[in-house]
Amino acid sequence: MIQTFFIEHSYLIGLISFIIGFLGMPVIVRIAKAKGFVVRPNKRMSHTGEVPNIGGLNICFSYMLTYLLFEYNSLDQNQFFLIGMFAIMAIGFIDDVLVLTPMAKLFGETLAGIALIGFADIRITHLHGLLGITEIGIIPSYLISLFILIAIINAVNLIDGIDGLASGLGILYCLFFAVYFGLAGELSWSIGSICMIGALAVFFIYNVFGSREKIFMGDSGSLLLGYLLTAFVFRFCEINAYHEVPEWLHMNAAPAVAICVLTVPIFDTIRVSLTRIKKHRSPFQPDKNHIHHLLLRTGLNHIQTTCVLLSVSLLFVGLGILGRNWNMWVLAITDFAIATCLTIVLWRIINRKMANDQTAKE
Repeated sequence: MIQTFFIEHSYLIGLISFIIGFLGMPVIVRIAKAKGFVVRPNKRMSHTGEVPNIGGLNICFSYMLTYLLFEYNSLDQNQFFLIGMFAIMAIGFIDDVLVLTPMAKLFGETLAGIALIGFADIRITHLHGLLGITEIGIIPSYLISLFILIAIINAVNLIDGIDGLASGLGILYCLFFAVYFGLAGELSWSIGSICMIGALAVFFIYNVFGSREKIFMGDSGSLLLGYLLTAFVFRFCEINAYHEVPEWLHMNAAPAVAICVLTVPIFDTIRVSLTRIKKHRSPFQPDKNHIHHLLLRTGLNHIQTTCVLLSVSLLFVGLGILGRNWNMWVLAITDFAIATCLTIVLWRIINRKMANDQTAKE
């Protein structure tokens, strides 16, 4: 069977997703320019000219088409997962076009969460012994899962600030989950991850190397990416909680491993939010204090900054794999301690550069 052949050669599924996205992206760019779905230069952005900001639509459609092509037999099981995915993309698209308030976005994210957690039943049901707790009741499960969903969605949304960063991180994260799910026999989840790699790869090329056809992911893409990554994290934690993987693949500290994988957006969101609160500002108020902004201050350009953060993320993924059977608290604290030390080093580099620049002016 053709479907079996592609499943056995899963990289071809990513190629199909890439081809669909590659064919669709010029159409999205033309529609965006014709309808005025663009971002104009402002004080928070460094690009020139009007750039379309609805790249998430192409990511969503190329993902969905490819996924349905190979998972059509399980549509009745995945319908609410896909409905939630479309809903979060739609909320992001509306925000890209009309600019929603934080509360309106939160409401939309909650609706998508209800589809994923309540109807698709993709959620956290086990705390892996955290604070001595293993299985949890359905209400705590819903609440904890919704909190994690909103946290990851917004963390990914906030890290989307320079060319190639969110999509590059997304490709890295999806590659981790694709390999793990494939080895664990979770073929449907592995296919879903691979489909996203292909869809993101097309966007990465247009976003980083595009000139006249450059495009931004927009909230339609970053919220969608956060939604999918959350679903992958939920499944990753669940199959490890209930030992549904081969023993050599089992990870006792699965939740902490997931934190390691997503360290860059999670740690940066926590750091920036605490900094804003400390300055008596709303954590939702945008600024230029994100990790990519700090790296840009050292003199790196967008591509160099993206490469640095991808390399750092790869190291944190390695830490997660290395400490997969450590105590969860030990792994999580080690992860955040390393991230804190790297941030301190970065600030020292920035301060030294500012001092040198000031000396040069004098």
